[in-house]
Amino acid sequence: MGYGMERALKSSLRVAIMLCILSIANAQTASNVRATYHFYNPAQNGWDLNAVSAYCSTWDANKPLAWRQKYGWTAFCGPVGPRGQAACGRCLRVTNMATGAQATVRIVDQCSNGGLDLDSGVFNRIDTDRRGYAQGHLMVSYQFVAC
Repeated sequence: MGYGMERALKSSLRVAIMLCILSIANAQTASNVRATYHFYNPAQNGWDLNAVSAYCSTWDANKPLAWRQKYGWTAFCGPVGPRGQAACGRCLRVTNMATGAQATVRIVDQCSNGGLDLDSGVFNRIDTDRRGYAQGHLMVSYQFVAC
């Protein structure tokens, strides 16, 4: 192998390693996170972020109805991921660690409990063994996903 070919191969390898490192750094996930429930009742409130006084309403209240209805809602204050406005509108895949049940949710609010405040409809959907309801919370993992 000539010097030019070897140099190009090493350069390509460095780029590939850097891309792997960046993708790992961007994989925002957390496990053993406490998820409680909140009564946003989006359908009863016309999917109106202002009506439920959601933090993200400043930026997302005028998004199309289809965008606001596509996923269940959550408040986010998890240990890993963006905060404040940077979290608004992003989506999470939330998994009940006891049962494996999953749901994708959209961040519409912030909280202060160190975890998630899932809309009660989403909470009930992934609380398939009803233990979360009995305890008042679920232990979940979450991963940021494309909406």
